[in-house]
Amino acid sequence: MPVDPERALSGVRADVARILGKSLEGRDLGIPEMVRLLECQGREFLALLETADSLRRRSVGHRVTYVVNRNINFTNVCAKKCSFCAFSRTYRSDEGYLLPVSEIVRRAREARQFGATEVCIQAGLPPAMPGDLYIRICQAVTDALPGLHVHAFSPEEISYGCQRSGMPVRDYLAELRDAGIGSLPGTSAEILDDDLRDLISPGRISSGEWTRIISTAHSLGIRTSSTMMFGHLETPVHIARHLAHLRAIQRQTGGFTEFVPLGFVHTEAPLYQSRRLPNLRAGPTGWEVLKVHAVARMALDKDIPNLQVSWVKEGMKLAQLCLAAGGNDLGGTLINESISTAAGAGHGQLVTPEELHRVIRDAGRVPAERNTLYGTLRTFTGDDEDAAHPLDSLRDGDRNRFGSYAQLTRSPKFRFNPGAAPGGGRRGTLTTES
Repeated sequence: MPVDPERALSGVRADVARILGKSLEGRDLGIPEMVRLLECQGREFLALLETADSLRRRSVGHRVTYVVNRNINFTNVCAKKCSFCAFSRTYRSDEGYLLPVSEIVRRAREARQFGATEVCIQAGLPPAMPGDLYIRICQAVTDALPGLHVHAFSPEEISYGCQRSGMPVRDYLAELRDAGIGSLPGTSAEILDDDLRDLISPGRISSGEWTRIISTAHSLGIRTSSTMMFGHLETPVHIARHLAHLRAIQRQTGGFTEFVPLGFVHTEAPLYQSRRLPNLRAGPTGWEVLKVHAVARMALDKDIPNLQVSWVKEGMKLAQLCLAAGGNDLGGTLINESISTAAGAGHGQLVTPEELHRVIRDAGRVPAERNTLYGTLRTFTGDDEDAAHPLDSLRDGDRNRFGSYAQLTRSPKFRFNPGAAPGGGRRGTLTTES
């Protein structure tokens, strides 16, 4: 659909109109220009959304995609303690759990039976972890379920696997690739500014290390997503620099599949509860969420055309509005969601294709199921084509069959403690036995 600059820019201040017009012409926005857009209000805000929506139509059309997947967060025990994370527990905690590899495979098999094409595997960093654990997990899942895409292990986890194994990053990633890993989640990016990272996540990998791991994965043919966490201490300058950095990486490697803005969920976050940082915000406002998505579309449109909206972070109603601010993807069905849930997100841990279709159609768009790398599996051009998916048969009571984070933290079955670790080993022992 052709872009109508006059409609988008009518009545807008000259400086903002110039920036929006530049974007509509396909030219790169600089950091000061992104900052100006992130600060706009009133008519300029509406013009920003309309411009982002116009760019989205031109780049990816009217389809809104999603993937049928399952999250498997196999342990919440972590050697690090990030102050924004409410998911992790220490190895001494009564709520610490650890799933053996056999249980990870069982959950992956169950997901496949319900039509999933992907499993997303991420977790805490368990103390005394065998250096080859991540490699064994990938190999076990791909051996049991050939063709199921393994989207696993953030740069933080890759760094930890390298530390535990003593292997260089490139060699470790090559081992994972050979074991069947399909792609990496680009999480643990938070904000790629080390001064800010030292405040919100001291002890995590640096911006440089995140970039090095991501770029190395791309050089080995391993695609990754990209993310940004906002709504805490960052300023528009931090956001603009983050977007410009991702754009530069993509132009060097071409390895990002998507960009996912992630609003900070504050409710249970230790960082927020402690009140130790006086300027910390309680997550982004709805206005901020829409502006960040719109500016991300404008900054990354030519290089990372897929802009995913996180219904887990923002809720389905605000996620639907983001589809009018440049968004073209609603992420995955998830089946199990633990990390945002632990932080206090109240938007559920599973959404069915039927529910996603309803939301997408109500926004005037066309639903399409994709795979992890954004290959189209099926486009649903009419209501009569919305063939029932295995997940659609689940009603509220049936969803309990998959378990929840709260159940895992209470259950003795997978307790992470002496004498009760999976396989009956000592504390921290990770085995393939159930």
